[in-house]
Amino acid sequence: MPDGTLSGTRTNAVADAEPAGRNLPLVVLSPGFTNPTNTLTSLAEDLASRGYVVAGIDHTYESYATTFPGGRVAECLACDSDTDPGFGTGVVAGRAADVSFVLDQLPAKWRGSDLIDRSTIAMVGQSIGGASAMATMVRDSRVRAGVDMDGTTYARIPKNGFSRPFLFLGSPQHVPGGRDTSWERDWKLLTGWKRWLVLSGAEHQSFTDGPLMAGALGIRPASGVLRAAELTRTYVAAFLDLHLKSKRQPLLDEPSSRYPEVRFCPAACGPR
Repeated sequence: MPDGTLSGTRTNAVADAEPAGRNLPLVVLSPGFTNPTNTLTSLAEDLASRGYVVAGIDHTYESYATTFPGGRVAECLACDSDTDPGFGTGVVAGRAADVSFVLDQLPAKWRGSDLIDRSTIAMVGQSIGGASAMATMVRDSRVRAGVDMDGTTYARIPKNGFSRPFLFLGSPQHVPGGRDTSWERDWKLLTGWKRWLVLSGAEHQSFTDGPLMAGALGIRPASGVLRAAELTRTYVAAFLDLHLKSKRQPLLDEPSSRYPEVRFCPAACGPR
């Protein structure tokens, strides 16, 4: 393919590669609103290389185009409704149902499903996909751990608290007292293992492949793009390794001199 086209961008995945091992943890990925799941490709490939089964979901009628087997294309019917009252709450509820459906169907529809350890399932999402991780965990007990990457949360957490592990990983808009206060609200209701990490200099799309693809689109990449991708992969993997593989992760215990951009909230993470 000629330079400048996304279709010619090389990835590291290999079709029909032989899985390394059995009883592998499953990670479900959910993208931001209107985005296809391939906007999280670099994270998916990294997790797969670490021994996770990764299932990305294109949420029908929420992305600009979802192609089904046989060629039918579903357009974004929800795209004109994103300013409606209760829109976010409705979207995360629909996505939670999508994830539960996928978890129901994988054993019957995917020939490699016998590789999955169904007792070790997590969900990771960006933007409203991250908010949907929280909503899914409230609804479906099969999802043991979740990561919200820069998504405003909408799910109603039980007043008596929520004890499964959860990681907030975001941009500076999510510092305590910042523009988005939903994490501060929900943090008080998380009663189990939890971390609230903010990446200095990050933007909303820093947790996706969008900035990485800037060069292919003829746009000059912003500074720090590769570093943001490295931080995202490193901290998401550490969280999953801890909670799905029971591997101790000192990186999640305190700030690291190797990754000074990462601030631990709320104690050491006031507005700047």
